[in-house]
Amino acid sequence: MKPVLQRCLLVLLLVAAPSALAADLTGDWTATGQRPDGSKIQMMFRFRQDGSRLTGIVSRSSSDLAIVNGQVNGSQFSFDVQMSFGERSRTLSYSGTITGDALEISAPNPRSDVPLHLTARHATAAEVAANWPERIPVPALHPVPANGLARTPPMGWNSWNHFAGKIDDKTVREIADAMVSNGMKAAGYVYVNIDDTWQGTRDAQGNIRPNDKFPDMKALADYVHSKGLKIGIYSGPGPKTCAGYEGSYGREAQDARTYAAWGIDYLKYDWCSAGKIYQDDDMQAVYQKMGDALRAAGRPIVYSLCQYGRDAVWEWGAAVGGNLWRTTGDISDNWNSMMGIVTHQFGLERWAGPGHWNDPDMLEIGNGGMTADEYRTHMSLWAILAAPLLAGNDLRDASRETLDMLENREVIAVDQNPLGQQGHRVAFNANFGEWARPLSGGAQAVALVNFGDAAATLSVNWKDLGLNGPLNVRDLWAHADRGRQADGFSAQVPPHGVLLIEIKP
Repeated sequence: MKPVLQRCLLVLLLVAAPSALAADLTGDWTATGQRPDGSKIQMMFRFRQDGSRLTGIVSRSSSDLAIVNGQVNGSQFSFDVQMSFGERSRTLSYSGTITGDALEISAPNPRSDVPLHLTARHATAAEVAANWPERIPVPALHPVPANGLARTPPMGWNSWNHFAGKIDDKTVREIADAMVSNGMKAAGYVYVNIDDTWQGTRDAQGNIRPNDKFPDMKALADYVHSKGLKIGIYSGPGPKTCAGYEGSYGREAQDARTYAAWGIDYLKYDWCSAGKIYQDDDMQAVYQKMGDALRAAGRPIVYSLCQYGRDAVWEWGAAVGGNLWRTTGDISDNWNSMMGIVTHQFGLERWAGPGHWNDPDMLEIGNGGMTADEYRTHMSLWAILAAPLLAGNDLRDASRETLDMLENREVIAVDQNPLGQQGHRVAFNANFGEWARPLSGGAQAVALVNFGDAAATLSVNWKDLGLNGPLNVRDLWAHADRGRQADGFSAQVPPHGVLLIEIKP
């Protein structure tokens, strides 16, 4: 063979070798990693490789997503998935390297431009069965008797917005201490709620146990109770929670008994991976199952449904024993997210009342993503909407300005008004919005919000509220009476700010 021909053949072999020697990715893979906040990532990949073409699904804790544009090139591979958010969609791109029996995968990070790193290995049969479990039939529908709790919207604190996966026993105790010392408890905030990432594994009898961040959940509950506060916990009806921890699928009654034995007072129950097993039409029966379990456990536990407003949950939430139900997706610490959630509350007021409330998600006040005026708008609108007030910041070092917002007794009184009637939208355009809420004793609370980027004079007319003057006006943020007003009231409102008044005959 001529030397030139030999060199050409050698080059061809070297180019072809990676594809020829690359392992077939076909199969199920378990991938693990860690987010920057310390919470773990766990997902599964079901790959099907046909030559250089890669198809399959990405199985996250909350959903299964189809792989598109998948390609394998030697030891390298890449693919996309499409995520839908209502009418919007987003493409997420993955890439990876085959390293022996493992896969090193670069995964998109929805909160940062820095990708997440995952290591995947072939899944065991037990992992496959746990990720795609056999569907348990749902029970027949029946009304779950009301538990008599949450006669006014629940008030307290939740760990997720600020701490996410970086929450532990020590932090929860410190938050409880802070709520007592900084005035939050005195203002009416009662619940100290642990969100996702507390779960460990189950013991031989199937009982859920906390992970090493929470060495003794009963002792933690006792500590919170010793402060005159109550404690909440988090789970979901699927096999895994949103962060990939142990869910309550098939263990509802057992978990409810465990929570009762620990002394738990509040349960947030998040849909997440249940969507891989059940359809939205099954939601009511699935949530009813835990509603029945909590009632049978023999301890008063507030039941918070978290399934993002799907399947018109406000129409059946109370019937499954729910005390509150999320009406939208998760809030983010910015103006557009907060106001977007508010616009989705229109028309839901008929479903709220003592013992059962629409939940537009937790408060972001003090987390730093909005201005002080925007946070006052946030607090005001949650009060007008009779929303649960669950602080989501680090209360251990909250500024006096933040605490003054959260602890404004006059605004809290609107939220906690015993009439229990959610406010409604009166007017709404590109420049401003107006909401009103009937209060006991014939009073009303009115919020005027300036949507613009400059200060503006906003007005409320009594006739638009079906009222006749003169009426007494009190500014709830200025803590000042504004006198008797004949036909209405006007005031200058800062950009993205709010005028919150109470009017009385």
